[in-house]
Amino acid sequence: MTRPPATVDTIAAVATPPGVGAVAVVRLSGPASAAIGAAIAGPLPPARRATRRPFRGAGGEAIDEGLLLYFPAPASLTGEDVVELQGHGGPVVVDQLLTRALVLGARLARPGEFSERAFLNGKLDLAQAEAVADLVAAGSADAARLAVRSLQGELSRRVDALLEQLVRLRSHVEATLDFPEDEIDALADGGVLADLDALGSATDALLASAARGRVLRDGLRVVIAGAPNAGKSSLLNALAGHDAAIVTAIPGTTRDVLREYLQIDGLPLHVVDTAGLREGADVVEQEGIRRAREEMAGADRLLWVHDDTLPFAADALACAALPPAVPVTLIRAKVDLSGRTPGLGTGDPPTLAVSAVTGAGLDALREHLKACAGYGGTGEGEFIARRRHLDALDRARAALAAARATAMARRPIELVAEDLRQAQQALGEITGAFAPDDLLDRIFATFCIGK
Repeated sequence: MTRPPATVDTIAAVATPPGVGAVAVVRLSGPASAAIGAAIAGPLPPARRATRRPFRGAGGEAIDEGLLLYFPAPASLTGEDVVELQGHGGPVVVDQLLTRALVLGARLARPGEFSERAFLNGKLDLAQAEAVADLVAAGSADAARLAVRSLQGELSRRVDALLEQLVRLRSHVEATLDFPEDEIDALADGGVLADLDALGSATDALLASAARGRVLRDGLRVVIAGAPNAGKSSLLNALAGHDAAIVTAIPGTTRDVLREYLQIDGLPLHVVDTAGLREGADVVEQEGIRRAREEMAGADRLLWVHDDTLPFAADALACAALPPAVPVTLIRAKVDLSGRTPGLGTGDPPTLAVSAVTGAGLDALREHLKACAGYGGTGEGEFIARRRHLDALDRARAALAAARATAMARRPIELVAEDLRQAQQALGEITGAFAPDDLLDRIFATFCIGK
């Protein structure tokens, strides 16, 4: 962490959603919070005791009446003096209160700045601060439950345990560099290799848990693609449970991207229906095809739909020029017409026979998508995770693998030490132990104002 741990200005923001409601909260944090709160609502009450007060403007006129709370530093959300004005949720009243706070010397908080100050002042680590935003944005009960576990430090504890093992190993390896006269051969007894194996296994396990947590946070992005009139839109409608897409017998009906959000046993799915891929399309359809290929490239899973009443060439998927890095499932649609037995078949890629009309095979498809996400059902998972956490764990795993390969080859111990340093750097990014300013800016800019 490179930013200073303290701030000198006072920030203010509305901490509740915009619009009309029963209650709204104006939150202040910083050294002038107590003075501003007293200027608006009178003498501050005892710490953490909600007290009913009138909120007054510059001329003493009443703006509102509500609850005043004071949280003195360091026992507060941000580690600074914090004041909350809890009033009625009318937009005009809220705006008057916020404007009054700004006139008295506060400035409007940036998105996520309260959580950022909590991080900088040591009240939360970076993974916990992110969990605040994830809890607010949770799209399912399971996602909310795992966000709470991350907020309580579950992910951080797992990362810190890995870092502790890694630091011990680094100390052992670097003893060779610091004290060459002792002729310590850190690789001779196989202890380094054993420690690297243990670290690699622990990192793999944490990565698997994080991948499940990431799916619950972001959802599985499923793109439906195939030739025109193959049954793509019918499949979308069947999964969504309503007529999300227009279905006709005319090829090329879908010309743009259609998106549906749904859940399977708590697993969020972002399902995307795309224009049929074919040659010789008109200008409008060509644009739809271009957008379809963009969506396919960003999919977590691609469902390639084939009309099962038509012949299927063995090289059809290769000829479709599918994105090489995206896993594919072949969907044999319209089996109510072809007579094929519905359900999951064998082979590579996986094949599912379904009927969007009768619903046959759809339960097997849902189970298949859960398996693709590594999701076993409601209640599974240990913590919420983000893509950046997976990226950091991937880099740590790669660095540990490189260290092991170097040690196995009995190459210079300096190279092993450097690989271990890189692994520690990657893991430290998760909790913020090693977090450049640009990373912090990107993370906290995604938060709500007032959080």
